[in-house]
Amino acid sequence: MKVLQIAEQRIQIENLYPYMEEYGKEYFISGEEYGPIDTRVVITREDIDFERRKSEQEDRTEGIPVCSFSDEYLEILAVYRKIAEWMPKQNTVLFHGSVVAVDQKGYLFTAKSGTGKSTHTRLWRELMKERAVMINDDKPLLKIKKKERTGEKEVRAYGTPWDGKHRLSTNCSVPLRGICILHRAESNRIQRIDKQRAYPVFLQQVYRPREKQSMERTLALLDEIFDLVPVYELFCNMELDAAKTAYEGMI
Repeated sequence: MKVLQIAEQRIQIENLYPYMEEYGKEYFISGEEYGPIDTRVVITREDIDFERRKSEQEDRTEGIPVCSFSDEYLEILAVYRKIAEWMPKQNTVLFHGSVVAVDQKGYLFTAKSGTGKSTHTRLWRELMKERAVMINDDKPLLKIKKKERTGEKEVRAYGTPWDGKHRLSTNCSVPLRGICILHRAESNRIQRIDKQRAYPVFLQQVYRPREKQSMERTLALLDEIFDLVPVYELFCNMELDAAKTAYEGMI
């Protein structure tokens, strides 16, 4: 039995190709670590065909050449999609962004693809050196849970195997202390923004389930995240001072 453990959930995976185990090797558990299984993901040929059609349609919509992916890679996407569809029931959403931790506190950067999220969090790691840990560079999970000591709610960011082209993630979690929307600019400045300004961006970057009930739960979780985590806009270049400006503006 193959069990993937992410965001404090144990998920039994029944995949078709062995590449899944290699791709998620830091997150699979074995032996007595299993414990009770929280859900089961079964991948079929239909799931892989769906991912191929969806990928091809997205390429056509964007007006770029249609990419051809292997079944093994498409299975990775199918597993991720089924997990993301189920996670809102566990007070968890999958968010498109790059999360870096400094002194065990997490900061998430999100923006349209190509804006420089990964470059910016790399600057944080260069600036903070051993104080910084990469949590996830592409698709972290954000979970709302209660603190053990106080019972107060907090948002925690978790690493996942879906961690971008550079494969940067750590199988751990940190409390999320800020979410920042990136914009490219010649000079660096950061400002806190309200829900009305941030919400359209959040809707684009959060995974949106196909099932109505799960989507409604996702929207409710976004509202809670806004209440619990401050949101910022960062206008920045890609120099080391951008990381300094962001960090000092968010701590």
